[in-house]
Amino acid sequence: MSSNVSPTLNVMISAARKAGRSLIRDFGEVEHLQVSVKGPANFVSAADHKAEDIIFRELSKSRGTYGFLMEERGEIVGADKTHTWIVDPLDGTTNFLHSNPLFAISIGLEREGQLVAGVIYNPASDELFTAEKGKGAYLNDRRLRVAARKNLGDALVTTGIPHRGREGHARFLKEMDVLMKEVAGIRRTGSAALDLAFVAAGRFDAYWEHNLQPWDVAAGIVIAREAGAFVTDLNGGDKMLETGDVLAANATIHKALGSYLIRKS
Repeated sequence: MSSNVSPTLNVMISAARKAGRSLIRDFGEVEHLQVSVKGPANFVSAADHKAEDIIFRELSKSRGTYGFLMEERGEIVGADKTHTWIVDPLDGTTNFLHSNPLFAISIGLEREGQLVAGVIYNPASDELFTAEKGKGAYLNDRRLRVAARKNLGDALVTTGIPHRGREGHARFLKEMDVLMKEVAGIRRTGSAALDLAFVAAGRFDAYWEHNLQPWDVAAGIVIAREAGAFVTDLNGGDKMLETGDVLAANATIHKALGSYLIRKS
């Protein structure tokens, strides 16, 4: 990782790693976890809550005046109205509960309405993706850059598939009907945070999804952008946290994919 890491990013990394140690202890024993159901196919485990408690405690110790937007706790207004932590303690909960190692901790920082730092950590692979605005993106100690492919026909694309209890099934099938004919492959990891991180790392050429929450994508937006990705909502704008829609790719693939996905006004 770059030696030019701010104290704030170090705090985020420390919180993510500490929560990761808790998650990985539970990961091999998922059959023993107490599981509650928050909605159809949307599980919340004891591990999820423990990880969020750790992150909340660690970030509060170091930046106690900042606000929070967390998946389980919701919004907590801080004395400092200019800073908000946006946290998903376990993105990919369903993967986690099925012993699938594609899950991650996601911590983003918003300052005066701008996303300025992000950490995504997969404790199963010990892969730590980090970025600060204007300082580049890193996977552990390696600088990241988006893939340079220019042809949509060569692109490996990732997305989220709406499952039971989620809306958008017909729209997704319509998009797939078009895009399957245009790209080299379409994948689904089950973690929006990792999808964005993997675009930053060049493992995927593009990512799009609808109906996301801010904690799903806040950290990943910073990391993907700092790796050179063009990240917008599906109106072509910058309201990903408000609309819940995202499209991320290098500029050329973004334009090509956007011709099918971005809504025409």
